[in-house]
Amino acid sequence: MRPLRVRRPLPSRRHFVAHLVRNGAMAGAFIALSLTMGAVGYRSLAHLPWIDAYLNAAMILTGMGPVAALTEPGAKLFAIAYSLYSAMAFLTVAAVILGPVVTRLLHKLHLDMDSEGPADDHPA
Repeated sequence: MRPLRVRRPLPSRRHFVAHLVRNGAMAGAFIALSLTMGAVGYRSLAHLPWIDAYLNAAMILTGMGPVAALTEPGAKLFAIAYSLYSAMAFLTVAAVILGPVVTRLLHKLHLDMDSEGPADDHPA
């Protein structure tokens, strides 16, 4: 017995844009929080001025690498942890931003396939 599928129409463009804006705002807030967390760490552990701490955090967060040379072991350990965190943060932000786009694309393709008729009902 085949499971019963509920066919919902493709959400409106307005709903899709609202979803994109909401996810973009969440991603922006997450990036701002991550950047501030990195700057505070570099400021307190590497004793960098605020502008250099934010620059270092931004460069690590975007995957470019550190700008300032770190000499203290605590600052180096923080840089290691922040680099690993940044890799996960990048993947998370990418998923949050691209999620609505991929979902809409898959939904649209699924509706297009349904309009052509079910492919699995043909005898083999």
